[in-house]
Amino acid sequence: MAIDTTTQTSPATTTPPGVPRLSTREKLVLFVLCAAQFMVALDFSVLNVALPDLGRDLGMSQSALQWAVTAFALPSGGFLLLFGRVGDLFGRRGLFLTGLAVFGAASLLSTLAWDPASFLAGRALQGIGAAAIVPTGMSLLTTTFPEGPARDRALGISGTLLSLGFTIGMVAGGTLTDTFGWRSTMALLTVFALIVLPPAPGLLPKTPPRGPQGAAGAPERPRLDVPGAVTVTTGLLSLIYALSTAADHGFGRADVIAALIAGLVLLTAFAIVESRSAAPLVSLPMLRRRTVAWGNLGGLVTFSMMSTIVFVLTLYLQEILRLSAFETGLVFGVQGLLSVVAGTLAPKVIGRLGARRTLVCSLTGQGALIATLLLLDTHGWSAWLATAAVALASMCHLGAIISYGLTVTSGVPDEEQGLATGLVTSTQQVGITIGIPLLGVLATTSGDLLSGVHTVVALDAAIVLAAAALIGLALRRAQSRT
Repeated sequence: MAIDTTTQTSPATTTPPGVPRLSTREKLVLFVLCAAQFMVALDFSVLNVALPDLGRDLGMSQSALQWAVTAFALPSGGFLLLFGRVGDLFGRRGLFLTGLAVFGAASLLSTLAWDPASFLAGRALQGIGAAAIVPTGMSLLTTTFPEGPARDRALGISGTLLSLGFTIGMVAGGTLTDTFGWRSTMALLTVFALIVLPPAPGLLPKTPPRGPQGAAGAPERPRLDVPGAVTVTTGLLSLIYALSTAADHGFGRADVIAALIAGLVLLTAFAIVESRSAAPLVSLPMLRRRTVAWGNLGGLVTFSMMSTIVFVLTLYLQEILRLSAFETGLVFGVQGLLSVVAGTLAPKVIGRLGARRTLVCSLTGQGALIATLLLLDTHGWSAWLATAAVALASMCHLGAIISYGLTVTSGVPDEEQGLATGLVTSTQQVGITIGIPLLGVLATTSGDLLSGVHTVVALDAAIVLAAAALIGLALRRAQSRT
């Protein structure tokens, strides 16, 4: 049966090629939403280089340090779909503001932490706040800016800041830790929350709850799919825990195997629950849309494979080429600068090619540029190759981020935008989480680090290029059936 995607035409066929000018209020709304997304992206990386100092200060063992990252990743990835749907049903603005308040308070708790338990509690609460901020913030963005050039530009800016936040976090984390200590990394996030939260209530549009329609069009009381929420959240939590733990301890541990099995069983149960629920958390007809399914696959691949490359290059530059932490930061600083350039160009490219074609081209470019890293060796010139390749690949990566978000959300009704953007952001968070455990561990467990890096690079490039080919074929068929 043909899928109706008549509303998902590319910007090139429905809007003039010029990029629209935003009003002052739209700029302020975009600032609040993008600053919140930037803050969350910053949190993913700003603490990484501070972990040794943090462990010594709080008395955390080497093996326990992984929980500084995992305590945030578990709730931030596990609760995304649930909070996306809660925002749809009970109001996105209120949940977004609540998430900001929780994130800010949790960042302050982490800054002032007096022992490992208080610090990890703060990190877990940060993850819960992020899980509320990310899907509701994206929904507010896609419903505030209408489909077409305005939304393309807004998503371009948001995607740029998302990528830039992750990169800046890596550079800023080392600088702050060396200058002020590890607590300054958490204090930075507290300051961000204090900047974003005060203007948000007066700027963000109120979003009334959108429950199902009853007789005569009267709205019924919103219903939340509790069995679906429990199975998907615990399933994602189990998988993220297993993959995060395996990154440090391998897949042979009993708790890792048990968590993997539990995650797969729970997600299978979730699919069964959703097929029978009167008010499902995830609309299975939506997942049957090729644009939603294949667009999210593109997002999963681009995030997981790029985060893996950043990880292995960090090891390569410092352990093989013996670059300092500051010099390594400069390499990724170039990556961040070109991400800003890509963010300004992406809406224009999408306007000419359309989101679907841009997604395929971006993935192809990312995979091809990653493949050039197979030429890395122990000589100094390799640092220049690494800098150029990862920076240019990041430009393609950013194009894929923006275009996959547009591919998934285009043509989706406003009342389902929270669900669609929940899928988009879940893909993003899960992608960032799973790449390093799946591939990056091959570099750290290899007897020869350079050989391990080459293995990871080859697999990474092959996965991205294969995904580009499959997605291109699937989306071409979807377009030909409309």
